[in-house]
Amino acid sequence: MDRVLRFLRPLLTLNYKYPYAVVTAAIITAVIGGFFGARLKVDTDLTKLLPRKNPHVQALDSLKKTVGGESKLTVAIVSPSFKDNIHFAKDLIHKSLQLYDKKKQSPFFDRGEYKRDTKFLKNNALYFATSRELNDITAYLKNQIESSNKKANPFLVNFNDNEKQDTTEKKLKDFEKSYNTLIPSKYSISPDSTILLVNLEPTGSKTNLAYLGRLFTKFDSLVTAMNPHSYNKKMRVLYSGRLRHHLLQLNSIRKDVYNSFATGLSSIILLVMLYFFIKKYLNYRRGSFENKHGFWSHVIRMPVSVIVIGLPLLISLTWTFGITYWVLGMLNTMTSVLFVILFGMGIDYGIHFYARYLEIRSAGQNVEQALYQTYDNTGAAIVVSGLTTAFSLLVLMFARFRGFSEFGFIAGIGIILALVCMLFVLPALVVIFEDWSWILINPKHETASRSSSAYRFPFARTIVAIGLMGAVAVVVNYHHLHFQYNFGKLEPTFKQYKKFGEIAGQAGHGHKRNPAYLLADNRKQVQEIADTLRHRMRSDTTSPTILDVEALPERFPITKKQINAKLKKIAHIRKLLNNPVIKSQHKSKLDTLRRAAQTTHPISINQIPDYFKNKFTTKNGKVGNFVIVYPSVTLADSRKSIEFTKDVGEVTLASGKKVYAASTSIIAAQIMELLEKESPWLVGATLVMVFLLMLFSFRSLKWTLIAIAPLVIGLLSLFGIMMLAGMKLNLYNLIVLPAILGIGEDNGVHVASRYLEEGHNSVWEVLSSTGQHITIGSVTTMLGFSGLLFTDHPGLQSMGAVAITGIGMTLITALVFLPALIQWLEDRQWIEY
Repeated sequence: MDRVLRFLRPLLTLNYKYPYAVVTAAIITAVIGGFFGARLKVDTDLTKLLPRKNPHVQALDSLKKTVGGESKLTVAIVSPSFKDNIHFAKDLIHKSLQLYDKKKQSPFFDRGEYKRDTKFLKNNALYFATSRELNDITAYLKNQIESSNKKANPFLVNFNDNEKQDTTEKKLKDFEKSYNTLIPSKYSISPDSTILLVNLEPTGSKTNLAYLGRLFTKFDSLVTAMNPHSYNKKMRVLYSGRLRHHLLQLNSIRKDVYNSFATGLSSIILLVMLYFFIKKYLNYRRGSFENKHGFWSHVIRMPVSVIVIGLPLLISLTWTFGITYWVLGMLNTMTSVLFVILFGMGIDYGIHFYARYLEIRSAGQNVEQALYQTYDNTGAAIVVSGLTTAFSLLVLMFARFRGFSEFGFIAGIGIILALVCMLFVLPALVVIFEDWSWILINPKHETASRSSSAYRFPFARTIVAIGLMGAVAVVVNYHHLHFQYNFGKLEPTFKQYKKFGEIAGQAGHGHKRNPAYLLADNRKQVQEIADTLRHRMRSDTTSPTILDVEALPERFPITKKQINAKLKKIAHIRKLLNNPVIKSQHKSKLDTLRRAAQTTHPISINQIPDYFKNKFTTKNGKVGNFVIVYPSVTLADSRKSIEFTKDVGEVTLASGKKVYAASTSIIAAQIMELLEKESPWLVGATLVMVFLLMLFSFRSLKWTLIAIAPLVIGLLSLFGIMMLAGMKLNLYNLIVLPAILGIGEDNGVHVASRYLEEGHNSVWEVLSSTGQHITIGSVTTMLGFSGLLFTDHPGLQSMGAVAITGIGMTLITALVFLPALIQWLEDRQWIEY
């Protein structure tokens, strides 16, 4: 490490000789980086957290290209009058379709629906029955005719009649289930008809935040202008759906980022100003020369420390996010808050450098000597801690989970650039402010002598024993640390969205939600996929997750041969229904079949009602070759989502080809499985990286183990607190564990390095100087994360809570456990220099 520092020493000379040129060049490049960094946007799409080559991500992309997959805008009209609700719905659709987006030069909506014409489907239901269902209906009717004939002949007895009757009845019930699925109610209304749902199809993409903003602004104005109270005094109009939720989530994250940045930044600035004001003022008052500058001269100069440390950090951040724009092009939910986190993390190096510089200047060194001495002594510890933090974060880049890899890339690059700026831009600012006499120094030349007994750290053995026993207790009880599998508890809740869900749920489409899609190449594959999934559904009796399997291609004939075969079967069913034995019977089942068997000619895709064919057709209006699978379990719990994925996620065809399911729930399950696989080895790899870098720096196994001890004890203390407080690991806070490892080792490195610099019996002197620096550095990092505690996003809140607790515990162990360990080893003469 010393060789690296010596190699880079000419850059420090450049800072001293040409400070204005260095600062100017840094600011110009920062403006360029900031220009591109400001163009970064946040994408909350879960697929962006998985590798692009993940088969389920590719399946979802293919589905969106083929089918669309965009969300609807759902409107709930609430009033005591069903008639008034219908009147408002008609006018709303008419006026909504006239809304025009001037920027896109296209309408905001291309389709609206408040009722469904079910007459056509009821009259032609058998045309959409599968071949098996038609065979079952035929068998049922034959059995009915046979039973009726036998009833007419009392002398004929057949003991198999009951069993046969039960079989055909069961088969007909299967068709009735399909029939009820195919033909929903005419309106989406609540049981008391006071709530009516209207669906509007947007023309734009849900990922376009600006478009969504324009859409809802226009729609808000439209609803207000229509004045629902003029239709009915008690009428209320609510609207939401996934589009609205997506916009609310994006706006919430954007607000959280701004608020957390404002909270964290202001707190950090205030702390840094106060710390350096007190430090400089006390050193100045204790100086050997007359105090030429009074209290208010120091107060006026308070912002100097913020500029000296903050400007290089801001420059490094603009570089970081400029690079991020060119490499990644987008931020995700987890990386969206990195600006404020990096501000808190990166400022540590400036605090250590500037604080040490002031101490050396106050000891009587001139500007040039103080800069070089600070660089030679503290610079080594800063480089070690900075590179260790950076590489521990860069390890995350090897993760397939992009939430980890992108976080690691941005944070790791950010730390390296912050380190560069603190070592080779901050000194230039120091020289400039010294030249302007804005850094007030009053040197003192006397040095105090140390007494070996006066500076001994007390209760060393007891503290070490307590720390080790606590660590062992956490390791033994590790199974009490749980994981949060419910994704719903990690997402922000919006009152208006929740309220809308409660109202719209009363007029919804039942329990068929969150379907998965399997896209096939042809109809033969569709049938094979559907048969395979139905077999799994019937055979899984222990933990079933499949509610139903739908596929229009197996119901809607296309070729002439298929059409004729189906029409022939329907004609045969009509003939059976006209059998004199049952023709006069008016059972509900028979009446339904008579109406459903009216089809005599082929039906074109254009004749099918939109509400029915939309979920089965592609963007170009053709019947899609895909299978829709509905879950029978709630997928908010990722464990159930994983089970559903195991059941439907992959189908191997007879040809050997694998077909993968596509849905956001399956993507969430894939994320969770990836986290479970990668988290342990990522944390382990980070620890190994930290250990190797510290070993390379100290060139001593003993001092490496000493310096890393507070990190290990602090991390285990974090887990212990989480167990006691009932905190759970989750998708978001897992990502800060490697960051805590990287940040936490800084404290051990600085304390150990300073002790080696000062020598025997220097524990209290190290704590009085470096102890201050690491405390302020850790507190500023904690303040950087503290803004997350005030966000509306539970996942980000947990990230902040775990980070603050973890960094706090590594700080406490560095200030208490590590000095006690050094003192204990010193007392036993186990430390060599």
